[in-house]
Amino acid sequence: MPIFSVKTTASQERTVADMLAEKEMPEIQAVIAPDQLTSYVMVEATDGSVFARILDEIPHARGVIQGSDGPARSPFSEVEHFLSPTPDVEGIAEGDIVELIAGPFKGEKARVQRIDEGKDQVTVELYEATVPIPVTVRGDQIRVLDSEER
Repeated sequence: MPIFSVKTTASQERTVADMLAEKEMPEIQAVIAPDQLTSYVMVEATDGSVFARILDEIPHARGVIQGSDGPARSPFSEVEHFLSPTPDVEGIAEGDIVELIAGPFKGEKARVQRIDEGKDQVTVELYEATVPIPVTVRGDQIRVLDSEER
């Protein structure tokens, strides 16, 4: 089944995806609006020309990406990585300088001491504490400020 890329207005990807899903057209099999992909929605559909006409009725949908012979088809391999969730600790390494963005230490800077990928947790040591305090937080509660790998 071919997959088509639909251009949308910025920050309206979810709205367009929801409206496409609500259409319940036999031509549309699946719709995905990945967070990592800005201004695009991926749609699995049987026929690109019929699908393009459906988009005219949907606000914030700007159209289907066109190829040389009509709506461009994307292979499944191009969207497959959007379907499996990535752990929150991915891209974080021991020694990185991070900022806590949630929890009781919100706004504090810290250095990553240990990463537990299985539990999606990071143990950090607060910078400005007089006594080094190891704190374990979820991976989505920190933001990397400086990485030693760069």
